[in-house]
Amino acid sequence: MIGYLRGKVMFLYTDYVLLDVHGVGYRVFIANSTRQKLRLHEEASLFVYTSVREDAIILYGFASQEEYDLFLLLISVSGIGPKVALGILSSITVEGLCRAIQNKQASVLTKLPGIGKKSAERLILELKDKVAFDGGEQELLTIENEADVGDDMVAEAMAALQSLGYTQAEIAPIIRKTAKYKTTEAIIKASLKLLSHM
Repeated sequence: MIGYLRGKVMFLYTDYVLLDVHGVGYRVFIANSTRQKLRLHEEASLFVYTSVREDAIILYGFASQEEYDLFLLLISVSGIGPKVALGILSSITVEGLCRAIQNKQASVLTKLPGIGKKSAERLILELKDKVAFDGGEQELLTIENEADVGDDMVAEAMAALQSLGYTQAEIAPIIRKTAKYKTTEAIIKASLKLLSHM
């Protein structure tokens, strides 16, 4: 099983990278957070999970050990496969996901791709004692909201902005500034105004 790859980034696509390792090209599926750390024609190191199916061998790569470890925890949950797990990690930071699970914020988890109410409950039940979050002041994609702003409004606003083509990395710092607004529509409107000036 392949557990680690180091090579040159030959091609970089939305959801995977082609890594040249001593003349052999490996197609490795990646999350947005890992993609942002890769540069075309530069050396890269990835922690790799090898998924073996009857019809395919698929590689999933991660720029950090933390992301790799969390991926392994996610796929250990019934009903969460590698593709769904990778989609989750593309939509939220490691810290944000750990915080949502520890705080039992099902409303945040159900906004993630491929996660319904039952899956969110399973994630909380099975992983709440396995994930760690140090509570530091880190830039999170799940927002610490003011008392008068619900998680649902912020999550809905984030989902709407994503549907317009903005990435989580672009949205996160903006949402932190606009979460003070009282309605989802107001958050979206203010966020779009700030995003248009980026």
